[in-house]
Amino acid sequence: MKSIKHMVIFSLKHDKGSPEERVFLEDSKTLLHPIPGVKDFQVMRQVNPDNDYDFGLAMEFDDKESYRKYSEHPAHVDYVNQRWFKEVDKYLVIDLEAL
Repeated sequence: MKSIKHMVIFSLKHDKGSPEERVFLEDSKTLLHPIPGVKDFQVMRQVNPDNDYDFGLAMEFDDKESYRKYSEHPAHVDYVNQRWFKEVDKYLVIDLEAL
């Protein structure tokens, strides 16, 4: 059984430091962290000046099946459709499997 580290780095359409930015980040944790299978959920700010993205979400899953169930969970699907696609300017998804 190999764990999966799921990371998404992104920038928002909202102004930096705006209330909308803060609410999006808070809501991301509130809505996604409770989904079954999610472990070690983190919301992070990008600090590398050589990178164009502003934030990151990271979480772990015990295995591919847990990750699949998360991806298909109604709360995740709703978040992606109602918030992510409307408020995120650009993003990159990174899914890593432990060796």
